Amino acid sequence: MRSRTPDRLCAEAVDVARAAAEEAARPGKVGDHVEVVADGDRVVTHYFLCEDPGYRGWRWAVTVARASRAKNVTLDETVLLPGSDALLAPEWVPWSERLRPGDMGPGDLLPTDAEDLRLEPGLSGEEEPPPNSAVSKEMAELVEAEDADVTAGPPSSLSTAPRRGSIAALAEELGMRRARVLSRYGLHTAADRWDESHGSKTPMAQAAPASCVSCGFLVPIGGSLGQAFGVCANEFAPADGHVVSLSYGCGGHSEAAVMPRPPRPAPPVIDETRVDVLPLREDETADAASEDDLGHS
Repeated sequence: MRSRTPDRLCAEAVDVARAAAEEAARPGKVGDHVEVVADGDRVVTHYFLCEDPGYRGWRWAVTVARASRAKNVTLDETVLLPGSDALLAPEWVPWSERLRPGDMGPGDLLPTDAEDLRLEPGLSGEEEPPPNSAVSKEMAELVEAEDADVTAGPPSSLSTAPRRGSIAALAEELGMRRARVLSRYGLHTAADRWDESHGSKTPMAQAAPASCVSCGFLVPIGGSLGQAFGVCANEFAPADGHVVSLSYGCGGHSEAAVMPRPPRPAPPVIDETRVDVLPLREDETADAASEDDLGHS
């Protein structure tokens, strides 16, 4: 094992290393010499403090070397390296993880990952049913028979195959003729997101006279999400044009004007607004009665 003791001539070349660091740095930004580290045989790195305020804790590292049996020290490289207490940039996060709702602008493109859990394969338009399709051979023959009943002439005389009842036509009618469709996970995450912004637990819904399920401004949507959500079409409502939960509500309900008023409390048993004049002493009442009997004024 060769010794890692710094080469004497390379270790003494502090001025050469400082001159290289000052050439790479801005004037006056190279600080004191802090240490010498042996990187190999006749290869030494000199470290200098960096006085630049933007690089707190960083150090200039200048590596010098010397050839075998040579007396001249040559410069190898000059770099700025972080120290143990250096101010570093945050760890890099991919753009797909940094993106938040509302960050996209006009002209921006957001490629979807091929393994996105929110999507699953759909029907791209192939007439052949997929291997796991529920369409049987008997069902396909029945579709051909129905097409023959509603088209003029035998199927062999048609220039193109009838479109009604085909796999592609059925998929298009159901909204599935796409390369990928929402998965169950994608449906659940969308429902949770919509319910958080326009759901029954929001302050607006808590103070509403009724829920959206009975509002005339609610536009139903199709699919399984239509069982719990719709679109608000009230231009004066805070959720106009947004997907709202059926349990959401606001003051713009279509029937807010005819909603039953809250019951009024029953009238009080004791009328506290009437004032009864009462004598202060009982003898005053007796004297007043005797004077009336005697006819005194």
